[in-house]
Amino acid sequence: MRFYLLAILLSVNTFVFAEAFHDLYEIDPGVMIQGNGEHLLPQWNNLKKGMVSDSVKNGYSLFMNSGQLKSSGVVNNGMSCTNCHLSAGRLAHAAPMWAAEPAYPAYRKKNKKINTFEDRIQGCFLYSMNAKNAQPPSVSSKEIMDIAAYSQWLTGNVPKNKAIPGRGFVKIDKPEHSPEYQRGQIVYNQQCALCHNADGSGRQVSERYVFPPLWGKDSFNWGAGMHRVNTAASFIKANMPLGLGYSLSDQEAWDVAFFINSHERPQDPRFKGELKQTQKEFHQHNGQYGKASPADKHVLGSKAF
Repeated sequence: MRFYLLAILLSVNTFVFAEAFHDLYEIDPGVMIQGNGEHLLPQWNNLKKGMVSDSVKNGYSLFMNSGQLKSSGVVNNGMSCTNCHLSAGRLAHAAPMWAAEPAYPAYRKKNKKINTFEDRIQGCFLYSMNAKNAQPPSVSSKEIMDIAAYSQWLTGNVPKNKAIPGRGFVKIDKPEHSPEYQRGQIVYNQQCALCHNADGSGRQVSERYVFPPLWGKDSFNWGAGMHRVNTAASFIKANMPLGLGYSLSDQEAWDVAFFINSHERPQDPRFKGELKQTQKEFHQHNGQYGKASPADKHVLGSKAF
C-alpha cells in the first residue's frame, strides 16, 4: 500500500513541479498553504503591483527553480531552495522562511559573526547550492534581495526576534541505538529510492530536478547543514517520505540520515588542501566528514566531487 501511495505522490508531484517550472514568472492567484496553523500566510491576490511585487515574484521563482542561475555559477548543482524549505518555504517544521526571516540579525557559530538575513541566504548559495569556486552572489545582489523580499512577504507582520512555532525542523532525541548504515540502507530502499533514485541521484523532468539528489556531484556539499546527521534526521522525521511525515520512527529517521550522509558529495568550500585540518576546524559535530565510509572504508571527503 505504501509503495502505491508513493507512486501516486511521485506522479502528482512531478506534475506540480513541472507546472511550476513551465513559466518561471507566472504565479497562480489564491490562498497559499498555511503552515499547519502556526502562521497565517499572505494571499497572492493581496500583493500590490509594483517594484516590490516584482521582487517578491522573482524571489518565488528563484526559490522554486534555483537552477535558472546555473549559467552564472552561483548555483552549481541540482538543488533548489524549496528542497529544504518545503512548499516554497511555507511549510511549518520544514525550515519555513516566514519563521527564519524575523530571527535575523543573529550570531551564527558557523562563521562566528553576526549575520543578516541576506548573509544567511548567501550561505545557502555557498553550501547547499555549492556555488562554483566558492563564489556565491553578493549580499546586495538582485538574486539575494529578491529571495529576501519573498521571505519578508511570507513573514507578514511578525515582530523581529519573535520565536514562532514551526520554525526550523522538529527536535528529535538521539535514538536508542547508534545510527547504522545497513539499517539506514533498508529504510532508504523501502521509503526513499522511489523519489530520489536508488543511487541517490534524484529524479529529473526535462533536465530539471523534481526530486533532489541526496548525494553525488549534484547534491549539497560537505559544508551544508543537511550533511549533519542530526539535522537531516530532524528534517526527515517530520517531512519524509513526502506527504507521509512522522511515519518513520525516530530510529529509522536517524538511520536513513546516517546512510544518506555516508556518501560522497561536493567538497566543503572551506577545504584548503588538508582534509584533517578541515575536519578539525569545521566538523566537530554530528557528521561523517573525515570519517571512514561504512560502505568501503575510504575517508569521506577524500573523494569529494
